[in-house]
Amino acid sequence: MSIVGSSSTVARGAGPDRNDTQEAHVTQGPLTTEAGAPVADNQNSETAGVGGPVLVQDQLLLEKLAHFNRERIPERVVHARGAAAYGTFTLTRDVSRWTRAKFLSEVGKQTETFLRFSTVAGNLGSADAVRDPRGFALKFYTEEGNYDLVGNNTPVFFIKDAIKFPDFIHTQKRDPYTGSQEADNVWDFWGLSPESTHQVTWLFGDRGIPASYRHLNGYGSHTYQWNNEAGEVFWVKYHFKTDQGIKNLTTEEAVRLSGVDPDSHQRDLREAIERGDFPSWTVQIQVMPADEAAHYRFNPFDLTKVWPHEDYPPVEIGRLELNRNPENVFAEVEQSIFSPAHFVPGIGPSPDKMLQGRLFAYGDAHRYRVGVNADQLPVNRPRATEARTHARDGALYDGRHGGAKNYEPNSFGGPFQTDRPLWRPTAGFAAGTGTHEAPVHAEDDDFVQAGDLYRLMSEDERSRLVENLAGFIAKVSRDEIAERAIHNFRRADGDFGKRLEAAVQALRG
Repeated sequence: MSIVGSSSTVARGAGPDRNDTQEAHVTQGPLTTEAGAPVADNQNSETAGVGGPVLVQDQLLLEKLAHFNRERIPERVVHARGAAAYGTFTLTRDVSRWTRAKFLSEVGKQTETFLRFSTVAGNLGSADAVRDPRGFALKFYTEEGNYDLVGNNTPVFFIKDAIKFPDFIHTQKRDPYTGSQEADNVWDFWGLSPESTHQVTWLFGDRGIPASYRHLNGYGSHTYQWNNEAGEVFWVKYHFKTDQGIKNLTTEEAVRLSGVDPDSHQRDLREAIERGDFPSWTVQIQVMPADEAAHYRFNPFDLTKVWPHEDYPPVEIGRLELNRNPENVFAEVEQSIFSPAHFVPGIGPSPDKMLQGRLFAYGDAHRYRVGVNADQLPVNRPRATEARTHARDGALYDGRHGGAKNYEPNSFGGPFQTDRPLWRPTAGFAAGTGTHEAPVHAEDDDFVQAGDLYRLMSEDERSRLVENLAGFIAKVSRDEIAERAIHNFRRADGDFGKRLEAAVQALRG
């Protein structure tokens, strides 16, 4: 399928079962100011006579200009460029042996969802078809509150500890002096952070540039806790396998497409839903009994590693379908928020140090970027239940609590605690606090899985991987940075390193 030069040919609203609410939001009648007063002239500013200067008493002019200046909120620092759609998750397998979450309690049960795809490093106006991980942020509107699963289209990540995340992102963003992304910064950090070798091998392989959002897999990436009614604990990883099949772009195809249609991915998603071609994903989980974690051959909470399928085979549990486009991109896509701290009963965090950092960072980012009441915007608020809190006031507060008391406990019928935690305590850790390194398991190595991935590839895939890596590494200005980067791949696989070294040398002369 060619998506080069595609354009929107489907009339707005042509998709089946579309919530056609545009007209309902704009009533007929005179144009008014924000305060509801009728507008006599929306074409001409008020002036001191014909051709004279504009008057400050023209409050319609000032109101419109002031609102226009404030129509945007800060873009996301990461994952700024994205597109989203509403959908439905349908449970197809009984998973009550592992979790007590109600939205996972009955085969055939459906839950409304909102899924946002994104690139990671680019700004809001950047192109879609670039070599970059894709965010896969999924909100389940469950009857026990919203559950957010914030992942990527890769099962691993570049680092394993959140304390390194600001440094990592600084290397991917614009250099403070040049204002551009610099190969020196990228490869200097990756070379000095060998745990990135596995993810970099993913990124520069064939799946580094998906053909569209519909043709990529999604992963929860982190390890999460599931706990059942009996209190038993299981560690879980999520997989969303595209039913459309994996399709990718070569570097040359992506460069051309980015110039012809920088909105290619979001356009493809929107138009597919408009014509009733609803994309879907088969949902799988890997399950590890809690008591196996401490003695597993590598740290199961290490975000730079996968659980091999021969150890923990994926189990199919459901199907995710996207079937409705947002009505307003700003209100529903830009103002949407996702946080891995949004859990429901029966699901919780793991000791994954990257996940632990994200539990704070995501919510904090949304409070800064959208506002302290961002959770109560229409796209973010719970739909199958209601939020009952004692939080009041602040920007965007809608007064929904009326005169109710704003403290707990109280004697006036206010919301009360349940005394039942959403997840179980994690056992088996020493009580002492400090800046500990992760516990060492038998195969806690930064290169084993990158080498395994390389050896799984066909010869053509290996050649493209080496070509993609060499083209970027060759841009660095210092030989030691290039050599350090190559050495990490050499440690993953001798042939990998040898071929990469030769390719880089050829390009650098």
